[in-house]
Amino acid sequence: MEQTDKKNIYNKTRLAPTPSGFLHLGNVLSFAITAYISRKCGAQILLRIDDLDRLRINNEYVQDIFDTLNFMEIPWDEGPSNVKEYEEVYSQQNRIGMYKEAMAYLQENRLVYACNCSRKQLGLMAQNNIYKCNCQQLQIELSINDTNWRLITDGNPEIEVKDYSGKNIKTFLPVDMHNVIIKKKDGYPSYQLASVVDDLFYGVDLVVRGDDLWSSTVVQHHLAAVLGGNNFNNITFYHHPLLMQSMDKKLSKSAGATSIRYLRQNGKSASDIYSLIARMLGINKSVSNWQEFGDLALL
Repeated sequence: MEQTDKKNIYNKTRLAPTPSGFLHLGNVLSFAITAYISRKCGAQILLRIDDLDRLRINNEYVQDIFDTLNFMEIPWDEGPSNVKEYEEVYSQQNRIGMYKEAMAYLQENRLVYACNCSRKQLGLMAQNNIYKCNCQQLQIELSINDTNWRLITDGNPEIEVKDYSGKNIKTFLPVDMHNVIIKKKDGYPSYQLASVVDDLFYGVDLVVRGDDLWSSTVVQHHLAAVLGGNNFNNITFYHHPLLMQSMDKKLSKSAGATSIRYLRQNGKSASDIYSLIARMLGINKSVSNWQEFGDLALL
């Protein structure tokens, strides 16, 4: 972590919660690490709310993002300060045009194909270690409704990721990210596409995320290269360990992990929550705020 003693190494990082449930301890872990590293490195923090999954989004969850950040005293320098400003200015709905331009570029350059496989079909294939259907060979028209667009990933070019340690990690596209979805059946861009477009648009050059998103990091590098976003190679990535419910199960909203909202409503202070997260990481000390947490967790 010696880089954290230097100022202005990076310009901007981001917090990128999804309002599909109440935020939990794992979210705060990532927020705290992001805040700690950004302030040590002189980077601004962007609050980017990823709201393209329209079926799961509601304003109660959006409000919870602001409530949680304020309660845990996590700072941000750019982005919405309330639900109204989020809706009017910063929602990803306001950047749909940019995502459509990226999808149109991929279509015009014949870099995507249509896939009409159902989730059930794909799930059965994955159980048998089959990660690609035969839709590419079927040459389904891209204009047909209720199809996903998938990125053509024939070949396996080497991908280089700038790591926060100062090393460049050379790797290849994970098997489960081959032919990644670019446009969903509902017509909206996928998380992977929108995240790449947004990071380039906002000038993000430092991304802090969990170890479970390593595959996303790699495929986003590949997608950015295909789109001609060479600046993506300048982004540095820090992948942090996850909080686990058990030996092999990470905390998640879908798994019913204890929310910050619940803890707050039941009398827990921000210090109580930071101390709880620290204990889950094996740090048996009382922690008052994200600065103290960072000092202990990121030695």
